Amino acid sequence: MPSIRVRSELFSRLLPVLAKRLDIQLIDSKEMAAAARPSDSHKVVIHSAEAFYGRLAAGGIRGLGESYQDGAWGAEDLVGLLCRLLAATDSRPGAWLRALRPVVSQRRGDGDAYSLAGARQSISHHYDLSNLLFALFLDESMTYSSALFEVGDDGRLLADRGLLAAAQNRKYDRLLDLVKVGPGSRLLEIGTGWGGLAIRAAERGAQVRTVTISAEQLKFVQRRVRECGLESRITAELRDYRELGAGQYNAIISIEMIEAVGQQYWPAYFEVLEQQLAPSGRIGLQVITMRPDRFSSSRNSRTWVNEYVFPGFKPPSAPALAAALRQHSGLTIVDRMAFGPHFAETLRIWRESFADAADEVQALGFGDVFQRTWEFYLASCEASFRAGHFDVNQFILAGRDAGGSDG
Repeated sequence: MPSIRVRSELFSRLLPVLAKRLDIQLIDSKEMAAAARPSDSHKVVIHSAEAFYGRLAAGGIRGLGESYQDGAWGAEDLVGLLCRLLAATDSRPGAWLRALRPVVSQRRGDGDAYSLAGARQSISHHYDLSNLLFALFLDESMTYSSALFEVGDDGRLLADRGLLAAAQNRKYDRLLDLVKVGPGSRLLEIGTGWGGLAIRAAERGAQVRTVTISAEQLKFVQRRVRECGLESRITAELRDYRELGAGQYNAIISIEMIEAVGQQYWPAYFEVLEQQLAPSGRIGLQVITMRPDRFSSSRNSRTWVNEYVFPGFKPPSAPALAAALRQHSGLTIVDRMAFGPHFAETLRIWRESFADAADEVQALGFGDVFQRTWEFYLASCEASFRAGHFDVNQFILAGRDAGGSDG
């Protein structure tokens, strides 16, 4: 394999050609005023060519995020630029990107990242950063998953900061309605988050058991439950899904949690769901999914997000999830709704709120590199939904005798 120096030189020659084909301007920050031309092109301002091309040479696609973390480049419209790059990988010009990927991508296994100990470490790395940090960009319900917005008469989503909390409750209510949670229901939640779903269910009169492996989230939720006066209806525990023991629940809900289970542990996860569900009960899963071809090509890779933000994040594809359910469980999909554009808007609001809170993020002790890391994380996730590489689904599951479709 060529040395990093040779590959860096290769990138410095090839990328300007590719950028021109994609109508992207690569601009040296020292020559920005003279180089920038009025157009609809996406502009990439390179502050350090050596770091920019060097990171790409050493880390491949992952190096794009690493060089952004370093401050080696910036963009006027980061989400738009990333959308264009993602769209390009599906087009003929993007064959250049695909051709370079195997030369420079570093494929590494996740080891035992999804075992009991590995899962706790992965979740702690992401969710235990600081409750105060997440409070700076989430809505007042402290919900860190896709909202479900209303749709206007013109077909556009009614999505802004002031409507985010209501849209999160709309998401919760749809799941709770479909798994038939009401007064006296026994609900198990796997993956507590900061307690929004558990509180919403308890306010309906349900008895809720919710489990998390984030110590910081548990402390927050226990305090929140006390403040809401719901101690008699909600039990929150620090417990992995594999440690639940026996149980019979009318309903089970798990929101954007299976993405951190690991494909090799899907059968164990489904087995737990079946063991905990009463015969006539239903399960509601909200799941981030990848486009099938992306899932196939990336499931053995360690991405930039895995390296720097969320070590265990590996979304399934919808067909892979459905196939695993058929093969490893007696559960069937009785309802499915995909709403990826809603997650793109949720991420936009989070990203803008995070940017507006830059001074507060600094005051919490998170420096410039952390802020650029999360800027790129939120922008790249938003772009992935806008480009159709990611989607989000609500799946309703029941026993096979309940009928329905596995699609």
